[in-house]
Amino acid sequence: MKHDNTRNRFPTLIHEFFCNYLMAQRNMSAQTVASYRDTFRLLLAFAQTRFNKCPSKLNLEDIDAPLILAFLEHLEKVRGNLARTRNARLAAIRSFCKQAALREPVFLPNAQQILAIPMKRFDKPLLGFLSRQEMDAIMNAPDKSTWNGHRDHVMFSTFYNTGARVSEIIALSTGDVILGDHSFVTIHGKGRKERSVPLWKSTAKLIRGWLNRAGPSPASHVFTNRRGLPLTRSGIEQRLRVAVGKATAKCGSLEGKKISVHTLRHTTAMHLLESGVDIATIALWLGHESLSTTHSYIEANLQMKQRALEKLDEPKNTPGRFRPTDKVLAFLDSL
Repeated sequence: MKHDNTRNRFPTLIHEFFCNYLMAQRNMSAQTVASYRDTFRLLLAFAQTRFNKCPSKLNLEDIDAPLILAFLEHLEKVRGNLARTRNARLAAIRSFCKQAALREPVFLPNAQQILAIPMKRFDKPLLGFLSRQEMDAIMNAPDKSTWNGHRDHVMFSTFYNTGARVSEIIALSTGDVILGDHSFVTIHGKGRKERSVPLWKSTAKLIRGWLNRAGPSPASHVFTNRRGLPLTRSGIEQRLRVAVGKATAKCGSLEGKKISVHTLRHTTAMHLLESGVDIATIALWLGHESLSTTHSYIEANLQMKQRALEKLDEPKNTPGRFRPTDKVLAFLDSL
């Protein structure tokens, strides 16, 4: 009888996980809760197809390693998700399994098998970024005589000035913008961390002109659609594609480049680095929790590596090639 009651606890455990654990106990940000929510929406829809029963009828024993492995494969092969997204979904599921096992010990064997599913390793390509000429071309591509074009011009300029993430630009409200002798914006970043980023005089002037035209209230978002609603991630990406398309006609080096909204953030970091700003300041500027994240920009900066190489003298002697004398060593050397 106890086992049957446990099987029917799954919907309650989902509710407790989100309301009690994520929101009440850990006080997770709205963005994190939304990411976890999307994971379970996908998982429950997949389980509904697999077991032919609605999510509210699922039993806790249905959530096992074979289901999760099949779901992860579905994400990659059917939905086309990359390993990074697959790992993020698995992390959310792992978190739920740990809490569910504490609440219902009968679930512990399934939870242990799910927790044993490894994260998938993936290649980390060099960061893509734009030259100053390319960035200028994109910022100036929108038609500033139109409402949408004026907004896009100011928005892309703000992206470049602040190095903000797309979620941070979406959430930016007029109350976060301080315009004066020393203009700056307050950005609400990941993990509920806030940071202040100074604005160039040119960017402050652009934002002031846009706010005068848009006429928003102090609590409204800076960048909205014509209905006054905040822009979405897909909406901003679509506007960037339009701008890149127009800019490519004037700046040929943009042809064939894969440019996302995050590329603008990388571009800000690289240009700060090239201007001599130290990585600790860049980390604060971008809201990086660890300096190791900011170090990736040094890895991608070929000019800095070239300057470092020029400080070294080239070797004058050509080293000889190692030739193993042992058969086993020779075999290993041939691999």
